[in-house]
Amino acid sequence: MPAADVALRKDLAAALDPVHFARRLGFEPDPWQAEVLRSPARRIILNCCRQSGKSTTAALLALHTALYRPPALVLLLSPSLRQSSELFRKVMHFYRRIARELPLAEAESALRLELSNGSRIVSLPGKEATVRGFSKVELLICDEAARVGEELYQAVRPMIAVSDGRLILLSTPFGKRGFFYREWAEGGPDWLRIKVTADHCPRISPEFLEEEPKNSSARGVPR
Repeated sequence: MPAADVALRKDLAAALDPVHFARRLGFEPDPWQAEVLRSPARRIILNCCRQSGKSTTAALLALHTALYRPPALVLLLSPSLRQSSELFRKVMHFYRRIARELPLAEAESALRLELSNGSRIVSLPGKEATVRGFSKVELLICDEAARVGEELYQAVRPMIAVSDGRLILLSTPFGKRGFFYREWAEGGPDWLRIKVTADHCPRISPEFLEEEPKNSSARGVPR
């Protein structure tokens, strides 16, 4: 089979299955990550311990959306510029792997990737002034959502109204307060809820957990 046909078949498989896409990029998802990647849910909330892989999962979804649902606007929102930068770096880590086969970048900066198919991935710190002006968002990812303010959350929700865009909230726990906890506990059946504690994460050893205090945030998540 010609190399071009092989590449086309690989790309089609990646477009149809985000888990295949992740594996193509050299990442083998945990079962819960595969569930999130394949889920058609428009609202997803990831209530996960640190180092569970929630940001990696979100980065894969962001890139998959930009590549295969053009012209998609994907926004990455975090409480601070540093956190926004870290999530965007994960996106770019995967993009640089796929770019060897699909050189699509039109413009690239520390916080923005624009593709020749019309899609954009934009990373923003959690300030209301920075998010004004965006509309028709295909995918809105809110990282460390438990630490994002209520006013900002209410400001970004209309961005996905017209486009019927997807919303993904991901965070480690921060008490029974704020919109993250409210959506987790009372948000209704529209949300796909994924809970991952440290003792269910294969990358965290039992020995490490034994060293941690019993009230460590690595262990607990809000119920």
